[in-house]
Amino acid sequence: MADVDKMSLPVKLNLSVPAAQEWIGTRRKQLKPWFRFVQTSKFQSPTSVPALGARIVKNIDHFQSNYLCIFVILILYCLLTSPLLLFAVGTSLGACLIISRKNVDQKICLFGHELSLAQQYGLIAMVSLPLFYLAGAGSVVFWVLGASMFFIVLHASFYNNESPEESFELPIQQV
Repeated sequence: MADVDKMSLPVKLNLSVPAAQEWIGTRRKQLKPWFRFVQTSKFQSPTSVPALGARIVKNIDHFQSNYLCIFVILILYCLLTSPLLLFAVGTSLGACLIISRKNVDQKICLFGHELSLAQQYGLIAMVSLPLFYLAGAGSVVFWVLGASMFFIVLHASFYNNESPEESFELPIQQV
């Protein structure tokens, strides 16, 4: 029994449903209107390199939830256009759900040893990795990251979120 306790997760993570619902609720409140997000009259090239950096930081902070939605949409697109990857993810999540429900009633034993929940999830991950490899999950991850970064940086670079007063700058002169 002492060996089982040593193999549990070293850090207690708060992955409860209320915490996830609170995080999603916060993201939904911070979501900006989509008509404003794609308003073409606001797209302008930056005036200078320092202005470009400041604009990117400001837009990423301002449209963070919208950019997260774009990221999720790209992930869903990849899952729906790759049936094998959809099957691999569904199988893995289904196995995790079954194990979490069975663990409530009784611990699962393998070869006479009682396995902790972390060990069971690790076993599912080990079995799922070859399936993910065959489904091309690695290329999907890099495609989604690359496409997301491209669209986010492109939008954040050209979307002028400044009011007219903020965009008026006086040149600084040395005295």
